[in-house]
Amino acid sequence: MSSKPVIDSESLSGKQTGVLLFSILIVALCGIVYELIIGTISSYLLGNSVYQFSLTIGFFMFAMGLGSLVSKYFSDQYVRNFILVEIVIAFVGGISSVLLFMAFPYARVLYELTMYSLILIIGALVGMEIPILTTLLARNRQLKESIADVMSLDYVGALIGSVSFPLLLLPSLGLIQSSFAIGLINILVAIANVLVFRHHLPNFKRMLELCLLILALLIGFILYGAYITRFAEKHLYFDQVIYTKQTPYQKLVVTRSTNTREQRLYIDGHIQFSSRDEYRYHEYLVHPVLSLPGERKNVLILGGGDGLAAREALKYPDVERLHLVDIDPEMLRIARELPMLQRLNEKSLSADRLTAFSEDAFSFINQPGIAYDRVIIDMPDPHNEAINKLYSREFYTMIERRMAPGAVLVTQSSSPFYTRQTFWCIEETLANVFNDTLSYHTALPSFGIWGYNMARKGGTIPREFVFDIPTKAITTETMLAALQFDKDMAKVATPVNSIMEPKLYQLYISDLRR
Repeated sequence: MSSKPVIDSESLSGKQTGVLLFSILIVALCGIVYELIIGTISSYLLGNSVYQFSLTIGFFMFAMGLGSLVSKYFSDQYVRNFILVEIVIAFVGGISSVLLFMAFPYARVLYELTMYSLILIIGALVGMEIPILTTLLARNRQLKESIADVMSLDYVGALIGSVSFPLLLLPSLGLIQSSFAIGLINILVAIANVLVFRHHLPNFKRMLELCLLILALLIGFILYGAYITRFAEKHLYFDQVIYTKQTPYQKLVVTRSTNTREQRLYIDGHIQFSSRDEYRYHEYLVHPVLSLPGERKNVLILGGGDGLAAREALKYPDVERLHLVDIDPEMLRIARELPMLQRLNEKSLSADRLTAFSEDAFSFINQPGIAYDRVIIDMPDPHNEAINKLYSREFYTMIERRMAPGAVLVTQSSSPFYTRQTFWCIEETLANVFNDTLSYHTALPSFGIWGYNMARKGGTIPREFVFDIPTKAITTETMLAALQFDKDMAKVATPVNSIMEPKLYQLYISDLRR
């Protein structure tokens, strides 16, 4: 016996039409959020956000086209086909973030295979939905009117999804829980259509049971989402995760090794420091610039929300005012309150001489204010276009205007060995703005060889250093040695980095590929 066609010549009721129109809105919302989740995770884990989002969007649109093409070969069981597509996309999209996080630690090729498979599958399924729904609505109205309704609701849904992801879903639920929640929305749409069109579904009970099974799975995933997230993070970071939070700005993770008791801070999957050797990094960042002769009453730290650079700066009693600018208030909060960070930074963020600002460094430095005697830039590597601007000629020019005559700046500059072009591009950009620059490096067990660049407003930077404060690593002799670069780290010709031409970002990606 052949199955009964679904609404072949029958007209849709007002209720059925309303459900289909609402389904279009939700389908678009869910599709764009899945796309953003995959692009965000890939940016976190692989870096190069422009590249990752470009590939995600491109392949997703391509897959949607394929899905639309394939849909014309489906049977005329339109509602059944739509519900089946919704069931599959709810399950695959719902677990997409977990699959990506679980695949990453093994090999990049496995991660990329998983990523592209998810993009193509989800994109194709989303592409199948629109022609099916358009055909259904065309039974009740002119094709022109049907297409107009479908496309307008599709764009509105995409807008809602693209706005709600960064403002609501990501900060409140995180990446894993967000994918579960969107999968839940997909399956609820499927259930609504099963119930509304139940008289036109040959296997109504079986379809409803399948929907309820996926619904139960996704509800279980959401209820146990915290455990699943911790499991995925442990799988990703290997060490015990003692703190994790997705903020509106970044993903913060603090881990502790069960064997060595070593503690680490990760931001967006990138390690920021290890308690084993962070003092080496921060001593070489802070003490050379603060040990130079001259005024150091007013000191500015850009970045460094963990309070570790501030700890070193506060060792100088003549530093009267220390301003610290970090975009993420949650980073500043845990630096003050998390016992592990309190212990490491020696409660520097609670010092009377320190004032912390939770602002974007670019905006902060572009405002009128006091002139600083020393500026310490402790920003992450330029692994995306947003951070690239914090190493640009425009940014350094704004800082120079906020510096007192003879003031000195220092910035962490990635590795002169592993990211050689990046390191010297930062130096070249500083030299384009300041009178004199000085480059140096040290060895960090957790990172390898690491580099720094100093620049001075007016005059030259002395090549002699005397440290009269207590240190664990840096000495006058080791600092002099740090000024010497081996042949394979020597200066190479690089362009000046600017906001209009983000050369540094491109060089950083090129260095990592090598």
